[in-house]
Amino acid sequence: MIIQFISVLLLGLILGIKHSLEPDHIIAVSTIVSKDKRLSRSTLAGAFWGIGHTATLFVFGILIVLLKGELADKWVMSLEFIVGIMLVYLGSKNLLFYTNRNVKQPTERTSLIKVTLIGIIHGLAGSAAMVLLTMSTVSTVWQCALYILVFGIGTIIGMLIFTTIIGIPFVYSSKSITTNKLLVRFAGSVSFAFGVYYMYSIGITDGLFKLWIK
Repeated sequence: MIIQFISVLLLGLILGIKHSLEPDHIIAVSTIVSKDKRLSRSTLAGAFWGIGHTATLFVFGILIVLLKGELADKWVMSLEFIVGIMLVYLGSKNLLFYTNRNVKQPTERTSLIKVTLIGIIHGLAGSAAMVLLTMSTVSTVWQCALYILVFGIGTIIGMLIFTTIIGIPFVYSSKSITTNKLLVRFAGSVSFAFGVYYMYSIGITDGLFKLWIK
């Protein structure tokens, strides 16, 4: 039984790493990393995203399990829709980043707070799915808690590695305003476009707007 549970935890770690690399996660964090001038800040951004994401998953996941509740589809999709709004907002900020001649660089504290909030929002949007995944693999509350924590460690590892890699071109292009501007705006354009697509997909294709009208 113990060996089986350890295997489940290892699977959770791998799934956490995989989960961190989902498109909406990568795109959102890239908008913050694109403005960093030091690679260490990019690495920290990944770690703090994972911490915010894990904290939310853990709190809401355990709460849902203890209350034996289940979020209605309307609320699950609404939380996902908020992710789309966030992506549009982050994309817009990047597109407008170089509009002024004297660009004020975000402080390290500001960047880490922002990326933690991004992680929290992603955690809120994924909490329902996380509970379903967890309860399909474990049987007790303490096992559920441990699984979510290990899954969260996986997301921290995955995002930490990714933000370090993605931060390299932004950091080394920081000495060339033209190149850096192009990369920052590219990251912003991708985030904005994906956010619009994300909201359309959830609101229209998946029927969220119809659920709210009823």
